[in-house]
Amino acid sequence: MQIFYKTIGGLLLCLSASCVSAQKQQKAQQAQEQIRLNQLGFYPAASKIAVVVGENQGGKFYLKTADRSKTVYTGTLSDMKAAEFSGRPTRIADFSSYTKPGTYVLEIPGLGRSYTFEIKPDVHRALAAAAIKGFYYQRMSTDLPEQYAGKWHRPAGHPDNNVLVHPAAASAGRPAGTVIASPRGWYDAGDYNKYVVNSGITMGTLLSAYEDFPLYYKAQNLNIPESKNTVPDLLDEALWNLRWMLTMQDPADGGVYHKLTNPVFDGMVMPDQATKPRYVVQKGTAATLDFAAVMAQACRVFREYEKELPGLSDSCLTAATSAWAWAQQNPDVVYDQEAMNKQFDPDVTTGAYGDKDFGDERIWAAAELYTTTKDDSYYKAVNMLPDTKMPLPSWAQVRLLGYYTLLRHSSNLTPAAGKDLPEIKKRLQQFADQLLDGAAANAYKTAMGKVKEDYIWGSSAVAANQGIALVQAYTQTGNKHYLQAALANLDYLLGRNAVGYSFVTGFGDKATMHPHHRPSIADGIAEPVPGLLSGGTNANAPRQDNCKGYTATAPDEMYLDDDCSYASNEIAINWNAPLVYLAGALEALQQKAGMSGAAK
Repeated sequence: MQIFYKTIGGLLLCLSASCVSAQKQQKAQQAQEQIRLNQLGFYPAASKIAVVVGENQGGKFYLKTADRSKTVYTGTLSDMKAAEFSGRPTRIADFSSYTKPGTYVLEIPGLGRSYTFEIKPDVHRALAAAAIKGFYYQRMSTDLPEQYAGKWHRPAGHPDNNVLVHPAAASAGRPAGTVIASPRGWYDAGDYNKYVVNSGITMGTLLSAYEDFPLYYKAQNLNIPESKNTVPDLLDEALWNLRWMLTMQDPADGGVYHKLTNPVFDGMVMPDQATKPRYVVQKGTAATLDFAAVMAQACRVFREYEKELPGLSDSCLTAATSAWAWAQQNPDVVYDQEAMNKQFDPDVTTGAYGDKDFGDERIWAAAELYTTTKDDSYYKAVNMLPDTKMPLPSWAQVRLLGYYTLLRHSSNLTPAAGKDLPEIKKRLQQFADQLLDGAAANAYKTAMGKVKEDYIWGSSAVAANQGIALVQAYTQTGNKHYLQAALANLDYLLGRNAVGYSFVTGFGDKATMHPHHRPSIADGIAEPVPGLLSGGTNANAPRQDNCKGYTATAPDEMYLDDDCSYASNEIAINWNAPLVYLAGALEALQQKAGMSGAAK
């Protein structure tokens, strides 16, 4: 095609049809990116909000059918509000009162139209499934056949049948260099190692999702190799990691190794091409207590499947009690990687997951063991309410997981816990109220991002874990404001945020495409492995990963969809797990809460 240019006022203008088309396309894309909304869509009777970013004159907005042939709703944009951190002008398009299922776009005169989205019940069903299937793609020690993995199929990596005991982990029964087998498990994040501490909160969150919504997960089919058995797919997937965790306990004394790792991170290669020696490294109190908590919870959950998995529940309880005993005898064994490397070879420079405060792990493990066994001694072994704080869960802070468990099973506990349950419930509600307070007044109308401290490494998990706390408050009180706020945080993850990205690979028109994730980088496939939650906006990312390309200065805009940005764009199992819980909870609760339009 011939292209024609003309110089007007010193500017070189393109006059060809192809240039005009490109300009229109660029303008349309800019409009789509300026209209920030959940790129998947909305439940019929739930809140439906889009945030329009940038200078515009306000006025009307129009909800139209996907082909734009029919306007189904007309609304008025809100007054302009400056975004809290960037100062960018924002307006709200609220079309919550429109409830008819269908596929739509939002159109704003003078600006353009949004991405296409749906209004329908079960609008997050595929997301909820894919978030769990993301763990399948992280499996090690097994092939991922095309039948289950699609175009992301790959050979097995890391059989881990010949793992060495690192000198820091040596004991009388297992001296340095002893070879043990420790297969299965999930790759922890974008790297190829396995960490007990991070598996702790991950497993606790996934098992809690099942405990809270068993009927939902029993009906789910994820197309994984175990899908035809009678165990729910969520539990089959969790079992892949649980069986690995069991191998990380020293059978001689009950202590648990901190991690199974290469001495240094692998390069950007596929799993089967990463063949460096692997080690189990140093037992520690944090890993052992996290392990005890997971095994006690797993005992409860898998007890229902004794026929399908004979002896597993009992084995989990034995492992949990043995780990608890080791931690009681070794209450302050810190995993200090720098100190370890000064004393032992080879040096280990992979993720440390170091933690020096074990009070929260002790509370979680005690709560799980007490709930499973009804043995008051576990409850009395800790101060269950050491202060008035309700710290949001993270790998280094797991206290709330214990509180969630106690509230979940409150009708079936002994008087030892009864005295504290009303206070725990009250504090949970107060925490949820704090999350709600002011959320409706901020630019994006989400609990996530009210304070700049939310924008840390793994901020997407902050949003998801806030959502879980809000769901927990809803289940305790029946107050639908908590559930709507949880849904708003899912909207945040799927596009209603200051960078306009859906942070879930494979979901949304503008979704994360280049995560720091070795298989997605090395497999030669344009699209990343689907269903993985990017870490998201991180105010400190430029200083932490030194990736070139950051241009933003506001904490809520510090994100780079580039695989070099491990501080803002890595994936991790402890981020995917709360996404699993939040999306699954909202799907399970939508009809009961009246969001689907099928109930009031």
